[in-house]
Amino acid sequence: MWGIGIDLGGTKIEALALSANGEERNRVRIPTPRGDYGATLDAIVSAASIARRGLKDEEIAGAGVGIPGSFSPSTGLVRNANSTWLIGQPLLRDLQGRFDWPVMIENDANCFALSEAADGAGQGYGTVFGVILGTGVGGGIVIDGRALLGRNAIAGEWGHNALPWPDVSETSGPACYCGKRGCIETFLSGPALEKQYQALSGQAADAKAIAERAVEGEEAARTVLSVYARRLAKSLAMVINIVDPDVIVFGGGVSNIPSLIEMAAAELPEWVFSDCFDTPLKVNRWGDSSGVKGAARLLCPRGPA
Repeated sequence: MWGIGIDLGGTKIEALALSANGEERNRVRIPTPRGDYGATLDAIVSAASIARRGLKDEEIAGAGVGIPGSFSPSTGLVRNANSTWLIGQPLLRDLQGRFDWPVMIENDANCFALSEAADGAGQGYGTVFGVILGTGVGGGIVIDGRALLGRNAIAGEWGHNALPWPDVSETSGPACYCGKRGCIETFLSGPALEKQYQALSGQAADAKAIAERAVEGEEAARTVLSVYARRLAKSLAMVINIVDPDVIVFGGGVSNIPSLIEMAAAELPEWVFSDCFDTPLKVNRWGDSSGVKGAARLLCPRGPA
């Protein structure tokens, strides 16, 4: 059987057909019609129709869609989406009405974690915590090949907890779009890293440039990355103390700075509530394709090896 995976991003929609053993067909990327819900529905259907070319209806298990948000269990409407035109919309109902196969919709971080757990950097581990460090900070938990959603469909949302063990400079914390202050996302997102660097150096630079300047020995870049790594370690320790995953897999643009993960790993034993710490921290295998592959696996899980 084949799953049709669709990754609904803020700027692009990616779709493909994926078999249970990981074979891919018909990958396609098209622009997301930003701000237009009806056009977004049309674009999803168009991308899916390309992805399923050459497949018979009886070969398709269904369509999985990863979105930058989640569904409210009480209303069935999209919430917490940074693609704001999706908020308050009955996306699942509307897409199910346009497809002849079952449709599942899940948070994109959960799709990332599901993909990496199936045949990526988290393959072979029982409990996988997938971390997104990018424009926002998200996460997904996969246990024995299944994404943990939680009663309120917010499992893995570590980015909207307060930064643990704050020092004096971190106590109040920056304002977050969620309406609170001091969320982990306001310290660890890509834009937050860039803002911290600009405040210290007086220069604007993206995460990649900051990393390059740190390698070259620039003091401001080295300081900002060191502080970031310590905050990352404290934040991960909070998750480890609750979930104690078998592996942590990183995705998102900020995770492409290897030194950050290495420095955070060195700091973690100080914060984890244990006399030992050997949880592996790994960079993802599938890059920005993890989302669409994980979406397909919502309806077409990995088969026997």
